Amino acid sequence: MARLCSLLLLPLLGVAAMPAAEPKGDALTDGYASSFAKLALKGTNREYPNKPGHVLLSDADARTPKTLHPAFYGCYDWHSAVHGHWMLVRVLRAHPDLPEAKAIRALLTDHLTAEKLKAEVDYFNRGEAKSFERPYGWAWLLKLAEELSTWDDPDAKKWSANLKPLAELIANRYIEFFPKQTYPIRAGVHSNTAFGLAFAHDYARATRNTKLRELIDERAKAYYAKDVDAPARWEPDGADFLSPSLCEADLMRRVLPADEFRTWFHKYLPGASKGEPAALFTPATVTDRTDPQLVHLDGLNLSRAWCLRGILLALPKDDPARKALIASELKHAASGLKHVSSGDYAGEHWLASFAVWMLSVPAPAE
Repeated sequence: MARLCSLLLLPLLGVAAMPAAEPKGDALTDGYASSFAKLALKGTNREYPNKPGHVLLSDADARTPKTLHPAFYGCYDWHSAVHGHWMLVRVLRAHPDLPEAKAIRALLTDHLTAEKLKAEVDYFNRGEAKSFERPYGWAWLLKLAEELSTWDDPDAKKWSANLKPLAELIANRYIEFFPKQTYPIRAGVHSNTAFGLAFAHDYARATRNTKLRELIDERAKAYYAKDVDAPARWEPDGADFLSPSLCEADLMRRVLPADEFRTWFHKYLPGASKGEPAALFTPATVTDRTDPQLVHLDGLNLSRAWCLRGILLALPKDDPARKALIASELKHAASGLKHVSSGDYAGEHWLASFAVWMLSVPAPAE
């Protein structure tokens, strides 16, 4: 686990049983794991409200979320349900003695059955579902599959085997689709190409899927290798939960050798050593956490923090940008962690997953 830095815990409002004096805030501690697990357990079994990305061809297609997606029907939408399950696996794996452990295992055993996951496969095989959840939900599904496939636990092995057909279908969707996508999508929301490729790259490495990994390496370089002086001063847009510029850098540190990445990075964000542009290095302001679009910016602060951590892992200790990047990472992590629990479902159904992934990426050394 990462070294403890000087970032003091900022309380997670509204979560019962959160310790009053948690240690430092740069790692997935017992207190964080328990608090976030409570949110995910509440959301993954909650069918409504729900925002399906479902194409209807006739009256017969008008079905409930749980009928359409028996495994991933909760948390407001499919992708949030998927990463809610990933988060439960991650916290259970890292903290097997949590008070919530029994409830987590029961939920995963109920949802990740062969029968229910076959229904998810069948849904993806509908002709109208060709672009369903591409690439954001795809990426989180592969992150869940990666987590299960690398865990030596009897239950996890069963869940992983049940999930494998869907994971392989999604991996093949990457291989089929991305050679046809000529231009990357640089939005700060679900359609972002760099985020979708980054998690898929992690899965490909973990599962030794050489074909998928080679495709992602090639596509990433084709899309981004020549990028210079990113227009990061334009960030954020009003409903971003991903940083287009930092997601791109977080992908490229995966696919480029360290020396090449360092050269690329300083051409791509030439003001990084000075903490410029300021808008990229300063946490976003959220004015209404009951608004499902505005609360995206809490997620942006968390995802910026994990991207900054990843970038720092790839830069040498003498890199001139480290000081500014570390300072920005600390500010973004603090701002994001403070608001994971707001008391409103608009953010609570998904922000804990972002927090857990951020805390799972090793914090940088000074």
